[in-house]
Amino acid sequence: MARPPRTSIPSLSGEPRSRRLGVGTSTSSERPLRAQLVVAGVVCVILIAVPLYLLRRPSSASATAVVASASASAPRLAPAPIAVDAGAPPPVKPAERVRLAPAQRVKCGTSATQARVEGGLCDSMPPIEQALGNAIRASVDCAPKRKEEGSINYVLNIDFNQRKFHVFPGASGSWRGPAARKAAECVNRAFANPDWGAVPHQYRYYWVAILATYPLPSAVAAPPGTPTFE
Repeated sequence: MARPPRTSIPSLSGEPRSRRLGVGTSTSSERPLRAQLVVAGVVCVILIAVPLYLLRRPSSASATAVVASASASAPRLAPAPIAVDAGAPPPVKPAERVRLAPAQRVKCGTSATQARVEGGLCDSMPPIEQALGNAIRASVDCAPKRKEEGSINYVLNIDFNQRKFHVFPGASGSWRGPAARKAAECVNRAFANPDWGAVPHQYRYYWVAILATYPLPSAVAAPPGTPTFE
Protein backbone atom coordinates (compact mmCIF):
# COMPACT_ATOMS: atom_id res chain seq x y z
CA MET A 1 0.00 0.00 0.00
CA ALA A 2 1.66 3.22 -1.07
CA ARG A 3 2.20 6.07 1.45
CA PRO A 4 1.07 9.52 0.54
CA PRO A 5 3.98 11.98 -0.17
CA ARG A 6 5.05 14.41 2.62
CA THR A 7 4.21 17.97 2.14
CA SER A 8 7.16 20.41 2.48
CA ILE A 9 6.68 23.63 4.40
CA PRO A 10 7.89 26.46 2.29
CA SER A 11 10.37 28.84 3.95
CA LEU A 12 10.06 32.53 3.88
CA SER A 13 12.33 34.31 1.50
CA GLY A 14 13.70 36.74 4.19
CA GLU A 15 14.59 34.09 6.79
CA PRO A 16 18.14 32.74 6.63
CA ARG A 17 18.78 29.11 6.12
CA SER A 18 20.81 28.78 9.29
CA ARG A 19 17.91 29.87 11.41
CA ARG A 20 15.83 27.25 9.91
CA LEU A 21 18.35 24.58 10.81
CA GLY A 22 18.60 25.83 14.43
CA VAL A 23 22.41 26.72 14.44
CA GLY A 24 24.54 29.97 14.38
CA THR A 25 22.36 32.07 16.64
CA SER A 26 23.34 35.68 17.53
CA THR A 27 23.98 34.87 21.27
CA SER A 28 26.83 32.45 20.57
CA SER A 29 28.53 34.82 18.12
CA GLU A 30 28.75 37.69 20.67
CA ARG A 31 30.82 35.76 23.28
CA PRO A 32 34.21 35.64 21.40
CA LEU A 33 33.90 39.35 20.64
CA ARG A 34 33.53 40.25 24.34
CA ALA A 35 36.60 38.15 25.32
CA GLN A 36 38.73 39.90 22.71
CA LEU A 37 37.66 43.31 24.00
CA VAL A 38 38.64 42.37 27.61
CA VAL A 39 42.10 41.12 26.54
CA ALA A 40 42.70 44.25 24.46
CA GLY A 41 41.77 46.44 27.43
CA VAL A 42 44.20 44.65 29.77
CA VAL A 43 47.02 44.97 27.23
CA CYS A 44 46.34 48.70 26.85
CA VAL A 45 46.45 49.21 30.62
CA ILE A 46 49.78 47.35 30.85
CA LEU A 47 51.30 49.34 27.98
CA ILE A 48 50.34 52.62 29.65
CA ALA A 49 51.20 51.71 33.28
CA VAL A 50 54.68 50.24 32.70
CA PRO A 51 56.22 53.35 31.01
CA LEU A 52 54.67 55.61 33.63
CA TYR A 53 56.21 53.53 36.42
CA LEU A 54 59.64 53.54 34.76
CA LEU A 55 59.51 57.32 34.29
CA ARG A 56 58.42 58.11 37.85
CA ARG A 57 60.71 55.60 39.65
CA PRO A 58 63.57 57.44 41.56
CA SER A 59 67.05 56.54 40.30
CA SER A 60 69.83 55.24 42.58
CA ALA A 61 71.98 58.35 41.93
CA SER A 62 69.21 60.71 43.04
CA ALA A 63 68.60 58.58 46.15
CA THR A 64 72.31 58.74 47.01
CA ALA A 65 72.29 62.52 46.52
CA VAL A 66 69.30 62.84 48.83
CA VAL A 67 71.05 60.80 51.54
CA ALA A 68 74.28 62.81 51.16
CA SER A 69 72.46 66.13 51.34
CA ALA A 70 70.58 64.98 54.42
CA SER A 71 73.80 63.94 56.15
CA ALA A 72 75.48 67.24 55.21
CA SER A 73 72.60 69.29 56.53
CA ALA A 74 72.54 67.37 59.82
CA PRO A 75 74.05 69.43 62.66
CA ARG A 76 77.55 68.36 63.70
CA LEU A 77 78.19 67.82 67.35
CA ALA A 78 81.10 69.75 68.85
CA PRO A 79 84.02 67.57 70.07
CA ALA A 80 84.04 66.82 73.73
CA PRO A 81 86.37 69.13 75.67
CA ILE A 82 89.61 67.64 76.96
CA ALA A 83 89.66 67.39 80.68
CA VAL A 84 92.54 69.37 82.15
CA ASP A 85 93.50 69.03 85.75
CA ALA A 86 94.23 72.64 86.72
CA GLY A 87 95.45 71.62 90.14
CA ALA A 88 98.23 69.29 88.91
CA PRO A 89 101.61 71.06 88.76
CA PRO A 90 103.57 70.86 85.49
CA PRO A 91 106.38 68.31 85.36
CA VAL A 92 109.68 69.72 86.57
CA LYS A 93 112.48 69.61 84.01
CA PRO A 94 115.59 67.99 85.47
CA ALA A 95 118.52 70.28 86.04
CA GLU A 96 121.05 70.28 83.21
CA ARG A 97 124.40 69.07 84.48
CA VAL A 98 126.50 69.49 81.32
CA ARG A 99 126.06 71.17 77.95
CA LEU A 100 127.99 69.89 74.95
CA ALA A 101 128.96 72.01 71.98
CA PRO A 102 129.10 70.44 68.50
CA ALA A 103 132.17 68.31 67.85
CA GLN A 104 135.10 70.11 66.23
CA ARG A 105 137.52 68.33 63.87
CA VAL A 106 140.77 70.01 64.92
CA LYS A 107 143.23 68.38 62.55
CA CYS A 108 144.01 65.14 60.76
CA GLY A 109 146.87 63.60 58.79
CA THR A 110 149.10 60.59 58.25
CA SER A 111 150.66 60.81 61.75
CA ALA A 112 150.68 62.95 64.90
CA THR A 113 153.61 65.04 63.66
CA GLN A 114 152.27 65.44 60.14
CA ALA A 115 148.67 66.24 61.08
CA ARG A 116 148.68 69.68 59.51
CA VAL A 117 145.36 69.64 57.71
CA GLU A 118 142.94 72.09 59.26
CA GLY A 119 139.72 70.77 60.76
CA GLY A 120 137.47 72.14 58.03
CA LEU A 121 139.08 69.76 55.54
CA CYS A 122 138.93 66.65 57.76
CA ASP A 123 136.24 64.07 57.13
CA SER A 124 133.66 63.59 59.85
CA MET A 125 133.40 60.43 61.93
CA PRO A 126 129.94 60.39 63.54
CA PRO A 127 130.50 57.16 65.55
CA ILE A 128 133.67 58.58 67.17
CA GLU A 129 132.08 61.97 67.89
CA GLN A 130 129.00 60.35 69.42
CA ALA A 131 131.12 58.03 71.57
CA LEU A 132 133.11 61.01 72.91
CA GLY A 133 129.92 62.88 73.82
CA ASN A 134 128.52 59.83 75.62
CA ALA A 135 131.75 59.46 77.60
CA ILE A 136 131.60 63.11 78.71
CA ARG A 137 128.01 62.73 79.91
CA ALA A 138 128.82 59.51 81.73
CA SER A 139 131.73 61.21 83.56
CA VAL A 140 129.86 64.31 84.73
CA ASP A 141 130.51 63.42 88.38
CA CYS A 142 134.26 63.77 87.72
CA ALA A 143 133.90 67.47 86.92
CA PRO A 144 135.63 69.85 89.36
CA LYS A 145 133.69 71.07 92.35
CA ARG A 146 132.65 74.57 91.45
CA LYS A 147 131.09 77.71 92.73
CA GLU A 148 130.56 79.13 89.30
CA GLU A 149 129.97 77.89 85.75
CA GLY A 150 133.03 76.46 84.00
CA SER A 151 134.03 74.52 80.91
CA ILE A 152 136.57 71.90 79.79
CA ASN A 153 137.56 71.35 76.19
CA TYR A 154 138.00 67.58 75.84
CA VAL A 155 140.34 66.65 73.01
CA LEU A 156 140.48 63.11 71.64
CA ASN A 157 143.46 62.03 69.56
CA ILE A 158 142.96 58.73 67.79
CA ASP A 159 145.36 56.61 65.74
CA PHE A 160 143.68 54.09 63.44
CA ASN A 161 146.88 52.28 62.46
CA GLN A 162 147.95 51.56 66.03
CA ARG A 163 144.34 51.47 67.26
CA LYS A 164 144.98 53.82 70.15
CA PHE A 165 143.15 56.81 71.56
CA HIS A 166 143.68 59.31 74.35
CA VAL A 167 141.56 62.11 75.89
CA PHE A 168 143.16 65.22 77.41
CA PRO A 169 141.97 68.75 78.32
CA GLY A 170 142.62 71.40 75.70
CA ALA A 171 143.46 75.05 76.15
CA SER A 172 140.04 76.40 75.13
CA GLY A 173 138.26 75.54 78.36
CA SER A 174 138.06 77.82 81.39
CA TRP A 175 139.17 75.02 83.71
CA ARG A 176 142.71 73.71 83.41
CA GLY A 177 145.25 72.06 85.64
CA PRO A 178 144.96 68.92 87.77
CA ALA A 179 141.17 69.11 88.13
CA ALA A 180 140.68 69.27 84.36
CA ARG A 181 143.18 66.45 83.79
CA LYS A 182 141.35 64.29 86.35
CA ALA A 183 138.05 64.86 84.54
CA ALA A 184 139.70 64.02 81.20
CA GLU A 185 141.01 60.75 82.64
CA CYS A 186 137.45 59.81 83.62
CA VAL A 187 136.26 60.56 80.10
CA ASN A 188 139.13 58.50 78.66
CA ARG A 189 138.08 55.50 80.75
CA ALA A 190 134.42 55.93 79.77
CA PHE A 191 135.20 56.22 76.06
CA ALA A 192 134.03 53.03 74.34
CA ASN A 193 136.67 51.21 72.33
CA PRO A 194 135.56 51.80 68.71
CA ASP A 195 135.11 49.14 66.07
CA TRP A 196 138.25 50.12 64.19
CA GLY A 197 137.44 48.32 60.98
CA ALA A 198 133.85 49.59 60.78
CA VAL A 199 134.56 53.34 61.14
CA PRO A 200 135.08 54.94 57.71
CA HIS A 201 138.00 57.38 57.70
CA GLN A 202 140.31 59.05 55.21
CA TYR A 203 143.38 59.68 57.36
CA ARG A 204 145.26 57.73 59.98
CA TYR A 205 145.44 60.31 62.74
CA TYR A 206 142.70 62.65 64.03
CA TRP A 207 142.13 65.24 66.74
CA VAL A 208 138.48 65.71 67.71
CA ALA A 209 137.36 68.18 70.43
CA ILE A 210 134.10 68.80 72.29
CA LEU A 211 133.65 71.77 74.64
CA ALA A 212 131.68 70.76 77.77
CA THR A 213 130.13 73.49 79.91
CA TYR A 214 129.15 72.68 83.50
CA PRO A 215 126.46 75.08 84.84
CA LEU A 216 125.75 75.57 88.50
CA PRO A 217 123.01 73.31 89.89
CA SER A 218 119.88 75.44 89.72
CA ALA A 219 117.40 75.37 92.56
CA VAL A 220 114.09 73.75 91.66
CA ALA A 221 111.34 76.35 91.89
CA ALA A 222 108.33 75.46 94.02
CA PRO A 223 105.16 74.88 91.99
CA PRO A 224 102.61 77.71 92.06
CA GLY A 225 100.07 77.48 94.83
CA THR A 226 102.43 75.83 97.34
CA PRO A 227 102.04 77.44 100.78
CA THR A 228 105.16 78.96 102.31
CA PHE A 229 105.97 79.12 106.00
CA GLU A 230 108.13 81.83 107.50
